[in-house]
Amino acid sequence: MVGSSNVGAGEASGPGWLDREAIVAKPGFNRWLVPPAALCIHLCIGMAYGFSVFWKPLQAALLDQDGKPIAECSAGAVTFAEKAAGTARALFATDCNWSQFDLGWMYTFFFVLLGVSAAIWGGWLERAGPRKAGLVSTLCWCGGLLIAALGVYTHQLWLMWLGSGVIGGIGLGLGYISPVSTLIKWFPDRRGMATGMAIMGFGGGAMIGSPLATLLMDKVFKTATDPGVWQTFVAMAAIYTVFMIIGSFRYRLPPTGWKPEGWTPPVNGKAMITNNHVHLDNAHKTPAFWLLWIVLCMNVSAGIGIIGAASPMLQETFGGALVGQDQLGYLDMKKDTALAATAAAVGAGFVGLISLFNIFGRIAWASSSDKLGRKLTYFIFFTLGAALYVLAAQAADWKILALFVACFCVIASMYGGGFATIPAYLADIFGTQFVGAIHGRLLTAWSTAGILGPVIVNYLHDTRYAEGIAPDKLYGQIFFILAGLLIIGFIANLLVRPVDPKWHMTEEEVAAEQAKLKTSAGAVTTGSFGIGKGGLDLPAILFWSLVGVPLAWGVWQTIEKALVFFR
Repeated sequence: MVGSSNVGAGEASGPGWLDREAIVAKPGFNRWLVPPAALCIHLCIGMAYGFSVFWKPLQAALLDQDGKPIAECSAGAVTFAEKAAGTARALFATDCNWSQFDLGWMYTFFFVLLGVSAAIWGGWLERAGPRKAGLVSTLCWCGGLLIAALGVYTHQLWLMWLGSGVIGGIGLGLGYISPVSTLIKWFPDRRGMATGMAIMGFGGGAMIGSPLATLLMDKVFKTATDPGVWQTFVAMAAIYTVFMIIGSFRYRLPPTGWKPEGWTPPVNGKAMITNNHVHLDNAHKTPAFWLLWIVLCMNVSAGIGIIGAASPMLQETFGGALVGQDQLGYLDMKKDTALAATAAAVGAGFVGLISLFNIFGRIAWASSSDKLGRKLTYFIFFTLGAALYVLAAQAADWKILALFVACFCVIASMYGGGFATIPAYLADIFGTQFVGAIHGRLLTAWSTAGILGPVIVNYLHDTRYAEGIAPDKLYGQIFFILAGLLIIGFIANLLVRPVDPKWHMTEEEVAAEQAKLKTSAGAVTTGSFGIGKGGLDLPAILFWSLVGVPLAWGVWQTIEKALVFFR
């Protein structure tokens, strides 16, 4: 079965083609084919970040006899209880439109289910292998889109929540962690770079998916009475299925004992990098796990709420200055429809800039962590991040737009860099044997942050606005609180220490676990086995082009929007 490494008819027709042992690489395999396989999956599931493009069309899906949108199910609701009651009605009603509040719960489902599913099934993923996990992720994510399409077609919000939110959220978790352990084992010499390449794709998914969805809705499926959302869901499910299946089937695992040719693991490595392994069942019993949980939670909490409010934050803080009318405040500017539309375009450009820095920060920071070390990298995230939040508060008071924007571009890069660096940090501390499953459990910190960050930002914003505070003064206090979260993360990172040797697995225990996984290379126990020599040869270039061309298109679309900011 080990010999069946190339995807083809012989492998697919033989028994066990989904099994872990069926995807162990043979001599001649090029390890640079694995990152684009991961990107095939991450660029698809990353569309979770871009789902807001569907909100406005869905809010006007039902029309009256005059062709105007009918009222929302929660029309007239003011308090949270009233909005919740409206949402409860919206779940099953077919005679009223959905509100952004109703639809916005999709994000909560996405990121809570991502962390929970990764934690629950991370151990299974390690045993089953990335191919099987990738295919299950495909079934959940793309199948969830089809169920959501049915929900839109029948105007049943509960089907939207169940399909994309719950089932799709499970697919997000499995797809997100499916390549982590694999890439770390293929690139022991460059762990940060390897995970950064894949997790960059999750940030880039919306950069491709959002303009693609807009194109499909506006140019292909939209009619006078139908916004074209359910058809777009079906089309994107079909496209994503193809890419995710390609990625799943191109995953390969290195044989036990494989290492890059010419690379020797450091005998006495850095203090924060272990050559030992900690069992999944014991990782959460160590202080290091919970300190890293706090590190990730604080880094994400400090960024996710602000990123979600980026466009209105810029418009409220700078008002008419965004459109060359410095004397106008935000409320005055909103009275002029043309000025408000221009300011919104500038806000969209700001969001585009943040997206670019978020994406490329993932690969840049994660790669630099291979040289700097993970602990120092997070030291930079927390100290520089806290300083930039304080500086952003001052830039808002001083009305220095360029400085304000620059602060948040760097903050966004470190937000993304935190996601990409944490898997390598875990591998350094706990070893590589169970790193994928341990990473899955740690992602519950993301689920927590996905609630904590937006709640802090949105609650304080609404409360301060209700108190009569001017729009351009709303965010200063919020920035200081987010800086405080980063200080908590700084302290947690400072306290991270190597795991006590009592938690290290013995050589016999490691060998037993590896035997269960059936990734042995026969009698050979260490060496390159002729694997990983290809570099960026023609097959690798072609596979990278498959993901690189859509990514380049997404970057260009984002840059076009961001250019509005400089006009």
